[in-house]
Amino acid sequence: MFIPLKDINPSRTYPFVNITLIVANVVVFFYQLSLQFTMTPRAYAAFLSTYATVPARVPAYFAGHGTLEATFLPILTSMFLHTEFVHIAGNMLFLWIFGDNVEDFFGHIPYLLFYVVCGIGAGVAHVFFNFYSHVPAIGASGAISGVMGAYILLYPRARILTLVFVFLLPIPAVLVLGEWFLGQFLLGISTLGGGPSGGIAVMAHVGGFLLGMLITAIVRWR
Repeated sequence: MFIPLKDINPSRTYPFVNITLIVANVVVFFYQLSLQFTMTPRAYAAFLSTYATVPARVPAYFAGHGTLEATFLPILTSMFLHTEFVHIAGNMLFLWIFGDNVEDFFGHIPYLLFYVVCGIGAGVAHVFFNFYSHVPAIGASGAISGVMGAYILLYPRARILTLVFVFLLPIPAVLVLGEWFLGQFLLGISTLGGGPSGGIAVMAHVGGFLLGMLITAIVRWR
């Protein structure tokens, strides 16, 4: 099992957008925690459902039920919600490791647009593969998967300080991220027939990663 801890790849510019995204996610998470202490469990679940991506809302909308805002805006808002400390800690660790160099490549404002587009694209992929699901999906992992897709194209040979079982090893990014993507892809394929995914929106990860690679490839070619 690979757990990346740090990349040995200093960026040339200060990644203030990436840091702002991390801070925004953490602030929203602590706001969520405050709501858990002030709301009933049922009201809090309703809050999460309102701002989470619920795939079944899309076919319902096209069938004449629901509003445009309530159906599609949560694809954006769900990117800033998380379920628990482990969830947000893992996501923010990956964003901290890989985001600064990707921001360095795109530039600050284009990187923000790239992040949001990858997050929305990942949400759309999740909806497409779970079209009638009523299970709310939240988390920044779809957008961060896009960042990882960009990183594997831009810096495949960059060394990632990685915890492998009990050993700390510098491993090329192409191996670390390739192993992660392969695991997500295989898990995603296994869920297409209705198999369990462990509550993880794996097709959002796959979609975000591939979209991040595609956008980065187009920008590099230009």
